Amino acid sequence: MLRDPERSPCIGICELDTATGLCRGCLRSGDEIAVWPAASRDLRRQILERIDARRDAMQADAALPTSAR
Repeated sequence: MLRDPERSPCIGICELDTATGLCRGCLRSGDEIAVWPAASRDLRRQILERIDARRDAMQADAALPTSAR
């Protein structure tokens, strides 16, 4: 997904999952959330790419039968 690195990926669901360390809303880590305001465009693009990879992995995992997880 191509997103504008000038806009925060925050969707207003701000809660860190204790098991994964990721925000349940935007899928950023606590460190990624903290660095976002001062991050360069390049670093923001990298963070957005990691978010997309996490989302893809979660969707692939959700598609597996429970016995295969």
